[in-house]
Amino acid sequence: MTVPTSWTYFSTAARFALLEHSRNRLALVLVVVFVPLWISLGHAVVDRTDVRFLLRAVNGTVTAHGNDLSNISGALNAVTLIVGFMMFSVTFKAGSFDQRLAMAGYPRGHLVTAKFVALVVVAAVTCVYATLSVCFYWPPRQPVLLGLALGSGALTYGGFGVMLGAVLRSELAGTLLIIMTSIIDTGLQSPIANPVADKALIRFLPSYGAMQVAATAGFRDSVPVRYLCLGPVWFLGAVLVAALAFQLHTRDRRYAFLGR
Repeated sequence: MTVPTSWTYFSTAARFALLEHSRNRLALVLVVVFVPLWISLGHAVVDRTDVRFLLRAVNGTVTAHGNDLSNISGALNAVTLIVGFMMFSVTFKAGSFDQRLAMAGYPRGHLVTAKFVALVVVAAVTCVYATLSVCFYWPPRQPVLLGLALGSGALTYGGFGVMLGAVLRSELAGTLLIIMTSIIDTGLQSPIANPVADKALIRFLPSYGAMQVAATAGFRDSVPVRYLCLGPVWFLGAVLVAALAFQLHTRDRRYAFLGR
């Protein structure tokens, strides 16, 4: 009998994780329809009046059309909501099965790694689509950097989705947490919705780095690497919490029960 290799364990887990995402029809509809719809509505409804705001990533003020700013905040809000929801939904629904696999001897590390590889794939596809939707209406200065900024935000909320899926036992609670956190996060940072979006407290919001980089990509030529790294830091924190929760949920309780 052939002994499974590490690659076999990982590739099998990753294939099934991606398959679960492809079966999430609601999420797929949201990606295809909600992303361009949200960006289109922002472009159509928000006035082109110039908005002046402080952009800390370039340590200066920027003046931009209001509807262009709404495209950036709308794209970020859309990708964080959708990717966070997708990762939470798949993690939550597969939680019991993953726990049984781990208890049966399937390597925990391969299961967790496969989920985050699936997250990267989902985030990349969603962010490329969102960037193209923004570029349909106006040409940002750095479209590739805009895609990376959206990817940073998507990874942050995708990590949150996996973490909440591993920690919570209520699907409704996890969905509401992701929705409300994303709305508050991007809403407080938007210079249109919040005229004091340059307050120091804003720097502690999860998608702060992504928003700063996205605005820089839209209206400036610099690359704020430090701000681009904030998203992966949030992502790694969520990974650690999710991995710890998964480890606790799948630990062998027989010895604890026997008092050993």
